[in-house]
Amino acid sequence: MQKKYLVVGGSSGIGLALVKKLSDEGSDVSVWSRTHETIKHLPHVLHSQWDIVSDQVPELESEYLHGLVYCPGSINLKPFHRLTIADFQEDFEINVLGAVKAIQAALPKLKQVDHSGIVLFSTVAVGQGMSFHASIASAKGAVEGLTKSLAAELAPNIRVNCIAPSVVDTPLAQRLVGTDAKKEASERRHPLARIGQPIDIAEAAHYLLSDRAGWITGQVLGIDGGLSSIKML
Repeated sequence: MQKKYLVVGGSSGIGLALVKKLSDEGSDVSVWSRTHETIKHLPHVLHSQWDIVSDQVPELESEYLHGLVYCPGSINLKPFHRLTIADFQEDFEINVLGAVKAIQAALPKLKQVDHSGIVLFSTVAVGQGMSFHASIASAKGAVEGLTKSLAAELAPNIRVNCIAPSVVDTPLAQRLVGTDAKKEASERRHPLARIGQPIDIAEAAHYLLSDRAGWITGQVLGIDGGLSSIKML
């Protein structure tokens, strides 16, 4: 059976790295994103435009899906006293409700194969507790809760897992690593002395989608250069 996947937010950053990897191996990939310039020449890739805040989701032409990966996120870092209710609502809409909409739309297709997988994204800040992360950590904490709840509800045929990265060199993170000084400062905070690259996270997502991860569900996997578990002396 031809492998078919849906990658939401697959036109940049981690999502783009994953789409390229799936395309290179010959899988059919449906991509929902705002733009398509970076993927329009890739083989086996079909693009549909989607604005996450819209209640309408694109039609899925595939009769079945082996996996769904929801990549969109936000980095809204402010002191708590400067965060508005609208900030919390926006982060929740992008990170949680967007994922809910995509999963609900894809679920009938995911149920058409014997074993399929869903991969969501959190952040190292949920487990670590970091200043200025109140809004995004709250939203991503909800993503982790969604991951575990769905893993229980959809077992044994659909596995649901989550990746919690640290800083990754993507367009979304340019405010944090957009200069040499900022990048070097971020690298020094990580035990492995570098920030993540999109392929680092895409490789983990690819693994979680694959049959090699057939006994993994309900997990939050830290791919963070050691930041969440190692303290250098």
